[in-house]
Amino acid sequence: MAEPGAPLERQFGDVRVPMLVAMAGLPGSGKSTIAEILAGRLGATVISVDPIEASILRAGIDSDQPTGLAAYLVAETMAEQVLLSGHSVVVDAVNAVEPARLQWRDLAERCDVKLRVVETVCSDPELHEERLSKRSPLVAAYAVEQNTEEYDEWRGACGSLPRVTLDTSGPLGENVDAALDFVAG
Repeated sequence: MAEPGAPLERQFGDVRVPMLVAMAGLPGSGKSTIAEILAGRLGATVISVDPIEASILRAGIDSDQPTGLAAYLVAETMAEQVLLSGHSVVVDAVNAVEPARLQWRDLAERCDVKLRVVETVCSDPELHEERLSKRSPLVAAYAVEQNTEEYDEWRGACGSLPRVTLDTSGPLGENVDAALDFVAG
């Protein structure tokens, strides 16, 4: 576990070496919260797919178009630019299906950086529902319905990606520490 208050260099080695952290998990599982804190501790840039997709929709692209795919591709392009500039990236996305997950593996290989996947789950259904209720009802219902149906198991090529799964029904501080330890390892 990272020593509280210790310089990042001592906690994580040379933090100037860029890395790619891909978050994964259903909406409301705590991805964004952990992504923001993790990025702050690592001095990394957060790239979140949700606001990218919302911007695509605000631009007038019909929702029946592959806006999710477009958002992932924009996020990948942005992440690549940040990584190539020598900075770490935390991608905040559901990453429900194998092609999305492999996209980050391929990006890490192209940029010659370490990839770590931090998956979040919320084992407490009431807490998960409470988190979702704080979102716009339309967004929450659509996101959960769509992603629950298509959230793939981690198998095949994705099963071998370096990954930690955090149950965010537990204390936030413990989950952040576990994510930091995993990313540093």
